[in-house]
Amino acid sequence: MTSKMNPKNKILFVSLGCDKNLVDTEHMLGSLNPSRYEITNDEEQADIIVINTCCFIKDALEESIQTILSFEELRTEGSVKALIVTGCLAEQYKKDILDELSFVDAVIGTNSYDELPAVIESIFAENDRPVVIKEQQGLPVNAQRVCTSGGHYSYLKIAEGCDKRCTYCIIPYLRGRYRSVPMPELLEEARDLAAYGVKELNIVAQDITLYGTDLYGEKRLHELLAELARIDGLEWIRLLYCYPEDIYDELIEVIKNEPKICHYIDMPIQHCNDGILKKMGRRTTKNDIMEKVRCLREEIPDIILRTTLITGFPGESAADHEELCEFVREMRFDRLGVFTYSAIEGTPAYEMPDQIDEDMKEERQAELMLIQQEISAEKNASFEGKELTAFIEGYMPDDGVYAARTYAHAPDVDGYLFLSSSRNHESGDFVKCTVTGGFEYDLTGEEL
Repeated sequence: MTSKMNPKNKILFVSLGCDKNLVDTEHMLGSLNPSRYEITNDEEQADIIVINTCCFIKDALEESIQTILSFEELRTEGSVKALIVTGCLAEQYKKDILDELSFVDAVIGTNSYDELPAVIESIFAENDRPVVIKEQQGLPVNAQRVCTSGGHYSYLKIAEGCDKRCTYCIIPYLRGRYRSVPMPELLEEARDLAAYGVKELNIVAQDITLYGTDLYGEKRLHELLAELARIDGLEWIRLLYCYPEDIYDELIEVIKNEPKICHYIDMPIQHCNDGILKKMGRRTTKNDIMEKVRCLREEIPDIILRTTLITGFPGESAADHEELCEFVREMRFDRLGVFTYSAIEGTPAYEMPDQIDEDMKEERQAELMLIQQEISAEKNASFEGKELTAFIEGYMPDDGVYAARTYAHAPDVDGYLFLSSSRNHESGDFVKCTVTGGFEYDLTGEEL
């Protein structure tokens, strides 16, 4: 069969949602033959557009839909020859997309991104609209990646899917059961990233703490981290998405004793009220969370704890909310984000009675964030005078400072350290500095 494609078609990728989705996008980029495709960031020049979507919460779903619609004119007028939708929205609403959005050429599910080259070939060869949806078994076979985060930091997705089945979460229905990526494959991928110039590796999955349980019959995250720390070129390793009930002693020990592992854990807890936690399907209690925080801070005194909360979950009373506010004041998390509960069709919580009014959700969110702002300002002020290592992200010529991060700042979700320096630096440089100021979200500093 003869393809109608030009020798080199320009392809634009749009990656929405979380960093785990970004890794999938980078794998899709890696699946393409560079002799046949040229990557572009200009939608006006693109022959093919691939949108990797998210629908984890309502805002993400709406953003995904609006992004798809924004390319309708380019596709219908013919300047774009193929429009392909992938990711979570594609998995959840595949039939609706093809039935209602006639300008979309193909829908690729969450575990099928390695099929992208064949889908493109099919579209151009047959002028057809194929749908590629696989059963949620195994992992995509493609291991190559094209790093899009600037080259000095990146993400390593160590597992796919989730077995937790929290009642508000659609991910297990879209991504399938928890499947760890075999350790040799992860180490090869990490070595490739380090060879590319990545110095900070952020470990991600729906839950990284369960890594290895399906493959090896026991938790092996601590072993994976120890192996990653041996890779030349990697300087920082950061842990994101650790469920509190699954943080275990060997993991704490390797964080404590391995110099390359940042003393930083993203540990989403979602709430503190035992009744709400039970309705959420969470596998922990308020006392469990408090004990885990106490243990981590005792074992690793300078650890940065980041968490997320959901406010306005069905049935959350005024008393439940006040308990959560008091909990935030007491626990004094270093980093905290608050989401209003998003009712996602297909989840058990979607059908629950006593849904909370949107205005009330937003009021509760604002109150929690106001409490956290005060805590964050105090926490950041405590860094003043300390000597830290800063990781350069880029230069801000209008302000004459470098935007940098410390071990206490994860990329994309936390603030920055704005660094004054008389020397020239490149993105990815590590610089010793003294913190000169701490504010609600950011620090200032001077190079030593």
